[in-house]
Amino acid sequence: MSSIRKHVARKVITLAADVSCREAAKLMVDLKIGSVGIRVDGRLTGLVTERDLVAAVVASGGDGSLPVGKAARALPRVTPEATETECADLMRDHTTRHLLVEEGGEVVGLVSMRDIIALMLDEKQFVIEQLNTYISGR
Repeated sequence: MSSIRKHVARKVITLAADVSCREAAKLMVDLKIGSVGIRVDGRLTGLVTERDLVAAVVASGGDGSLPVGKAARALPRVTPEATETECADLMRDHTTRHLLVEEGGEVVGLVSMRDIIALMLDEKQFVIEQLNTYISGR
């Protein structure tokens, strides 16, 4: 199994934790992304997802003025050496489609369910090609 290292999105769009949920949602829509990193004192400390915004604002009848840092929830963190299976298990267990990637005590990026699925499909395709080569004797 491969590590997720090559699939980590290192360029994470971030907002300060005190920006409103409305502004975070608008940014996600404008950029067609499903999550935004949360910055505190210049450091990426967390992530807020579309699902988090729905729960914190829409479902609670809020007006969108809640600071985005308050809408974020704790997500598990993985290292770049984590496998796709480890990531998929964490995503399932924590009901999330995103994981923060941490190296040396610092968040260095994120990986999404889409990234994990792509990695799994790439590995399956490689195995299929190897089996075809073996079977055909080429």
